[in-house]
Amino acid sequence: MKSERSKKVEVRKIKGKPLREVMVKIRLEKVDMQEGIMVEALLDSRATGLVMSSEFAKKQGFKLKRLERPMNVRNVDGLLNKEEPIEYTVEVNIYYQGHRERTEIDVIGEQK
Repeated sequence: MKSERSKKVEVRKIKGKPLREVMVKIRLEKVDMQEGIMVEALLDSRATGLVMSSEFAKKQGFKLKRLERPMNVRNVDGLLNKEEPIEYTVEVNIYYQGHRERTEIDVIGEQK
């Protein structure tokens, strides 16, 4: 049986270079409700920020906060993301191994 601290490592390639993906279990708490869920999160995806799919945000009942200006997103390969610009974020507390951090996560994907 795996402990909660065990990590799954998958190796994929982008432009012929191997990428290591490390998945960790974290708790996401909705700040407005102090209600949370356990999820697996991708650690060090080479992204410059935190992202969550709009489908996941809606399904879990996160309160979407509209950005003043939409943000275009580039993929790890440098190309513009095919999805619409980011228009919303969600405010959460992230818990991992006794540490808590309050932050905003960008919501990606169709939001309409």
